[in-house]
Amino acid sequence: MPYDHLADFLSDLHDSGELIRVVAEVDPVLEIAAITDRITQSADGGPALLFENVKQTALPVAVNLLGSEKRMCRALGVADVEEVAHRVAGLIRPALPDGWLEKLKLLPQFSQLTNLPPKTVATAISQQVVKVGRDIDLGELPQLHCRPKETAPFITRGQIHTVDPVTGTRHVGNVPLEIRGATSALVHWTPHDVGFQNFRKTCQLGKQTPVAVSLGGDPLLDFICTLPLPADSDPLVFGGFLRDKNIEVVACRSVELQAPAHAEIVLEGYIDALQELQPGSEFGSRTGFYAPRMPRPLLQLTALTHRANPVFPTTVFGQPPREEFWMNRAVQRIFRPLIKLFLPEIEDFHLPRSGAGRNICIVSINKTYPQQARKVMNGIWSLNQLMYSKLVVVVDAGVDLHNEEQVWFQVGANLDPARDVFQTSGPADYLDHANAIAGTGAKIGLDATTKFPEETQSRAWPAQLDMPQEIVDLIERRWPDYKIGKIPTREDKNPPQNG
Repeated sequence: MPYDHLADFLSDLHDSGELIRVVAEVDPVLEIAAITDRITQSADGGPALLFENVKQTALPVAVNLLGSEKRMCRALGVADVEEVAHRVAGLIRPALPDGWLEKLKLLPQFSQLTNLPPKTVATAISQQVVKVGRDIDLGELPQLHCRPKETAPFITRGQIHTVDPVTGTRHVGNVPLEIRGATSALVHWTPHDVGFQNFRKTCQLGKQTPVAVSLGGDPLLDFICTLPLPADSDPLVFGGFLRDKNIEVVACRSVELQAPAHAEIVLEGYIDALQELQPGSEFGSRTGFYAPRMPRPLLQLTALTHRANPVFPTTVFGQPPREEFWMNRAVQRIFRPLIKLFLPEIEDFHLPRSGAGRNICIVSINKTYPQQARKVMNGIWSLNQLMYSKLVVVVDAGVDLHNEEQVWFQVGANLDPARDVFQTSGPADYLDHANAIAGTGAKIGLDATTKFPEETQSRAWPAQLDMPQEIVDLIERRWPDYKIGKIPTREDKNPPQNG
């Protein structure tokens, strides 16, 4: 069942032991981030936290809300993320029956998206309190500094709403907002962001860019901001599909946009087409490093609305593991059917934690012809968010991509550096400090698949060692008879002991 309000999600998490309420006074400058850093190092992601007594603000701060597989599933309303992946697979590639009656039964399946557009309502709890003009004061919000070099407070969990001025298509994304005063903030877009492209198009028309920033509401809204959807699709429509219920929106008070009706806080304003971009300060990014200083557009607020007694949701960026790791993991599983639609030979793909969920992509394929691994590498680099992968490793189907020891064994065994290393260049993450030129960089692919004769000048390729399954079953059944302790696994740190 979807959550309309953040309060409902917090209450549910508390009842299930997934939320810890911190009543001790905490400082929004570094202390909250340091606590979150420690909590997210837990193997399971740690609990969600609600800081109820934050210095210099009356608002409680919620963090790590989606920072575990269990909480991601709870927000999606499923026992396992694969349930959502199956729904997506059925939507893009349904089974086609023969009889006309059976075909009619498919119509509800195809109409899942068209039946779940955002629902406009006249009144909303996100507008229980409305502030305009001189009443707007971003200083009333928690002034969060997460890293020592951040010279300004940041809003890191804002859902940033813009509209393509040509097509009218809504976009919702998530980038940090740097608070610059009581009524202004810098939007930390990069040129690859759809929101920034909407801003540029509006400037070319000589108009102001309306922007709405919502915080809270259904926790799935934060997840939707991370999805690699096509630029011409409405994220709130797909959000309705995920929650199997329309997302309610309300007209903003001062700009011609809509915002989620159940948000905790909504900031409204414009970016002036004639206003020059301003240098942003450093901030701790999701790469685990400080983001490069770049010119940013300045958002001037025209209204600030919120529900009575709102909660301020935030996230703390940094080196994984942390909340974004669990969100990215869910994205990978949900969108695997869509990736396979474009690259059908892919069995699975994985963005490991060691690559910050973006720098490294490991792919397993069902290989049927020579050089197929290179075709897959180029396909990966052509797909939206995956284009940021600096290293793509391709292995054969059946390799456990989540076991990095298995993956690197295949690289060591099957890769000839002179033949199987592929280099190219293209768009890169603007937050990647390693590139000589921001936004562009080199990419490398490793073909660790079994080679066909055409790829080895007809040299025979050996079969990997294995053991007949009947023998494996036999020794597992008879293991107690051997009296040499428990059956060892690769995860065991201690060798078996004689009983």
